[in-house]
Amino acid sequence: MNNLTESLNVNEIIKDFPILNQEVNNNRLAYLDTTATSQTPIQVIDVIDDYYKRYNSNVHRGVHTLGSLATDGYENARETVRRFINAKYFEEIIFTRGTTASINMIARSYGDANINEGDEIVVTEMEHHANIVPWQQLAKRKQASLKFIPLTEDGELAIEDVKATINDNTKIVAITHVSNVLGTINDIKAIAEIAHEHGAIISVDGAQGAPHIDLDMQSLDVDFYSFSGHKMLGPTGIGVLYGKRALLNEMEPVEFGGDMIDFVEKYDASWADLPTKFEAGTPLIAQAIGLAEAIRYIQNLGFDAIQAHEHELTAYAYDKMSEIEGVEIYGPPKDRRAGVITFNMTDVHAHDVATAVDTEGVAVRAGHHCAQPLMRWLNQSSTARASFYIYNTKEDIDQLVESLKQTKEFFSYEF
Repeated sequence: MNNLTESLNVNEIIKDFPILNQEVNNNRLAYLDTTATSQTPIQVIDVIDDYYKRYNSNVHRGVHTLGSLATDGYENARETVRRFINAKYFEEIIFTRGTTASINMIARSYGDANINEGDEIVVTEMEHHANIVPWQQLAKRKQASLKFIPLTEDGELAIEDVKATINDNTKIVAITHVSNVLGTINDIKAIAEIAHEHGAIISVDGAQGAPHIDLDMQSLDVDFYSFSGHKMLGPTGIGVLYGKRALLNEMEPVEFGGDMIDFVEKYDASWADLPTKFEAGTPLIAQAIGLAEAIRYIQNLGFDAIQAHEHELTAYAYDKMSEIEGVEIYGPPKDRRAGVITFNMTDVHAHDVATAVDTEGVAVRAGHHCAQPLMRWLNQSSTARASFYIYNTKEDIDQLVESLKQTKEFFSYEF
């Protein structure tokens, strides 16, 4: 394991991920695209398989045995999520299709009810499109203003700039916990305090936070926090919206039908209590059960070990990639970033870089990463991105570095 952190037995972890045991283009697979989608351990695959083989049924209304088992599995998954993020109440956990769906729900329900003409919504240029476009549309609907906290030269947020941007006209602060491009880790607790001092609420895009950071909603004191299962070893198609109970109780649902009703008359209807009020139709039963198992897998490893492993890999990759002439790395220094390195190679398009390293079995991302405002801030049309997680090793990084050197040679650059 090349002297990687001993607290994670990565050789054993890799055995839990069947997809990693393959060759791509006649080379060992080095999967460095977890920021887009993590791989799924056999433990998660097995519990989803077990659901479909043994107790596939709808939830809540059925009194037969399979329905009761499915309901228990689904609602136990909700409690697993609650404990995972230390939410205060069971009802504060809403299952959605993913981070994007969660943020859109906040903007449509809370936003439409609480934003008025002249109000301000504060975001940053490092946001994923899913945490910009819903707020753009809300601002247009309500004739509100969208304001951006400026970024420092390294792509971080200075608290002085946060304080200068948020004021008494601010009603919503929408911010990512961890940038999917720069790896910037924002001080969410401090930003939440500033937002609350001005009477604003804070909504956090936690898609890149939940897999890597030990979350505590009581300590962070955020009003909303959204994340996705497929970024954290779970299945696709499921996410979580955490919201403070008092806020969720005041909000109107944005989807209607199925379980979310209390009583329906010919011309009117009333809604079920939380959390069911926001989960219209047949819920994401198998996905929730899979997400709960993914959470247990992460908790068994422990965030201290996960972070130590990621930090060591990131520093190693940062140093090795910095030695390649013509490679430019974007974002904070190696000791202030999550396990993401976004980069470009001089005069080689990011898509060409990604295609070239793929021939060597290395999977990296290329494009604007659903962050076009940030690309413009970087003065780039696209970038390549390598990201690391629990199943990655220094061998993966060495494979990336060697493939980058070969790419440079192919495009006729001198070393």
